[in-house]
Amino acid sequence: MKQESSFFDGREPSLLYIAKSLRDAKALEDFLTAQNVDYGVETDEYEGGVVFRSLRTGAFFYVLPEIRSQVAELIKAKGYAPSRVE
Repeated sequence: MKQESSFFDGREPSLLYIAKSLRDAKALEDFLTAQNVDYGVETDEYEGGVVFRSLRTGAFFYVLPEIRSQVAELIKAKGYAPSRVE
């Protein structure tokens, strides 16, 4: 279920996925909600492009660190490539 930022108060959210299109973001939101996963999402900028690098805006999906690996496996099975953990 989509959570407000206050859900993460006092806890450090872990980046799960960066959706680069609205269609991708909506599909992932629907999937996470159907799986009863608590997540946060916000827009932010990322650097994209191979030849011509530019700043782009995407939807950044976050979960709590203790469930990140489980949720990463769920979205991987659905065809998404989770963000690398730094």
